[in-house]
Amino acid sequence: MRPVCSLLPASCLLLPAFALLLSSTAVAQSSTPPKAPQSEYVVLVLTDGLRWQEVFRGADNALLQRKYVNDTTALRRDFWRDTPEARRETLLPFLWGTVAKQGQIFGDSAAQSAARVMNRFRFSYPGYSETFTGFFDPQINSNGFKPNPNTTVFEWLNKDPAYRGQVAAYATWNAFRRIINTERSGVPVYDGWDRGAAPFMDDKSTLLQELYRTTTQLWPDVAFDALMHQSVIVQMNTAMPKVLFLGYGETDEYAHSGRYDLYLRSAQQVDRYLSQLWSRFQTDPRTRNKVTLLISTDHGRGWGAEWTDHGEEVNGAEYIWSAVIGPDIPALGVRRNTPTQQAQMAATIAAVLGKDWRAAAPRAAVALPIFRER
Repeated sequence: MRPVCSLLPASCLLLPAFALLLSSTAVAQSSTPPKAPQSEYVVLVLTDGLRWQEVFRGADNALLQRKYVNDTTALRRDFWRDTPEARRETLLPFLWGTVAKQGQIFGDSAAQSAARVMNRFRFSYPGYSETFTGFFDPQINSNGFKPNPNTTVFEWLNKDPAYRGQVAAYATWNAFRRIINTERSGVPVYDGWDRGAAPFMDDKSTLLQELYRTTTQLWPDVAFDALMHQSVIVQMNTAMPKVLFLGYGETDEYAHSGRYDLYLRSAQQVDRYLSQLWSRFQTDPRTRNKVTLLISTDHGRGWGAEWTDHGEEVNGAEYIWSAVIGPDIPALGVRRNTPTQQAQMAATIAAVLGKDWRAAAPRAAVALPIFRER
């Protein structure tokens, strides 16, 4: 396998590693939200292990082969197009047809805008913790790590009188109860097979609880995205939280299984879920033009044959991507010459609501430079 440096543009690689730490002075002006933000809700969505390569280039021709695909003819028909732009729009039509036109996308290495994780481990628990806290904690070195000793931005917001009881998390992977530390934080986390559905007293909740209980478990610690998504819809029908986290997991599971066809189809399905949620936000008078949607992933993946894996020894697994759309976000599309960090997401979540996460967590990175300069 070729090292990552032989595949990234030379102009991107000229950036020394320390430059990616992003000086607060350099981005402070555009990382500062408006004094009176229009956004009253923030929704963070992470789809586990979805590579930046597919996000910006669409289906990878090198992986459209029988080794990774059951029906190459069908997959090429559904996802292969002549240009990277057409391929990515085919794979992720909501991301490129709506978010890219009305919001911003980061992480295109070809545009000198690499997005990186700061944790050296390059796998899920460290990545999610970095995302939620704004910094890398080296003691979090395992997916089986104990409940997070660090306060997440979700816990901090849940203790704010304006958001108390208005924060919730839904995810397919059963580790989020530990990552968000639900027992200490008080943030309700609905994850995994055993508690994927909130215990609302209605027919759909009862049906979902039964489906979670009786569905054959392909992965013992990760439930299906479709079940989790329906649990989110029930939550929104009951009460829309002010702060909501959604964690879809199938993209990572199918990649680890070497199923590029199911990896692509799962990514496209997540895009459909996001389109459905965004349409709902914009048609409901209670949330219309009041929701900021943040989208990203917890880690990257390797190049070539190593696309199935990630981790400390996998070149390329440090590169991710992120996107944002909302009422306070200028429509700048693909951000160029703007390297970013995973750790910037925590402060961004708070900033969208007019809050300063770094005042509570000085170690945290600054927010993403998404707001109009004042």
